[in-house]
Amino acid sequence: MNFPISRRSALLNSALVAGAAAAHLSSRLQAADQAAGDAKGRIQHSVCKWCYPKISLDDLAAAAKGIGLGSIELLRPEDFPTLRKHGLTCSMVSNPVVDGLGGITKGFNRIEHHDKLVKVYLEDIDRVAAAGLENLICFSGNRDGMDDQKGLENCAVGLKRIMAHAEKKKVTIVMELLNSRVNHPDYMCDRTPWGVELCKRVGSERFKLLYDIYHMQIMEGDVIATIKRSQAYIAHYHTGGVPGRNEIDDTQELYYPAIMRAIVATGYKGHVAQEFIPKRSDALGSLKQGVQICTV
Repeated sequence: MNFPISRRSALLNSALVAGAAAAHLSSRLQAADQAAGDAKGRIQHSVCKWCYPKISLDDLAAAAKGIGLGSIELLRPEDFPTLRKHGLTCSMVSNPVVDGLGGITKGFNRIEHHDKLVKVYLEDIDRVAAAGLENLICFSGNRDGMDDQKGLENCAVGLKRIMAHAEKKKVTIVMELLNSRVNHPDYMCDRTPWGVELCKRVGSERFKLLYDIYHMQIMEGDVIATIKRSQAYIAHYHTGGVPGRNEIDDTQELYYPAIMRAIVATGYKGHVAQEFIPKRSDALGSLKQGVQICTV
């Protein structure tokens, strides 16, 4: 026989169910926090100097060391002595430029650039190796009307000319994935599948990708799945808040602790570099916060 349930009883039952659910959720969150706390220190931290133009390299190096970073990057060989003074490394060396070639807009996707780029990259490989460093950045260049398949072919031709030397010196040439929607209109290496295909065509363990999380969130999304799927072709990672490329805290749409755990799960042992532009007046405080968020 069914008995009618009073409104008061229904409310009481709902409250009990909600309380139990909340308690269960709290327990799960506490367990997750504990698990994260037990696994601290699995990310090596770096920062990109260009994001802090008002802070000298010497001052940034001192602050970085205090925060717990091991690297400051996108620097040139003349900056290495300052890093060594502070016990830091450069986990990604900036690109050489010759006659306006070698930067983001004019890279390896044009045959006519190759002779000059090959010369300066061979020289830089020697300088990077002599400093005991490993990663040297490069860029595809802009499309400027070129078909993406032709760009793939051209990049592979040029890069293969430097790979034997890179392999001999144990230096990895790393092409950065950048967005072409907001920051770098017309840039060719703007999607992970294109970059992965280029890695396959170059065919060397010393050519890989710099997966910039900020840029690829803008272009593709699906960050964690992409990292898992493409990790064999990724040599390095950069952060940045989306939208705006500012702090990576809860003011933006990405949840970096989960992304960092996914990176760690691939077996990655390299550095992750903070590459956001601080909006707050305490720029070093924002850097410290970013490092804490990415410490998993």
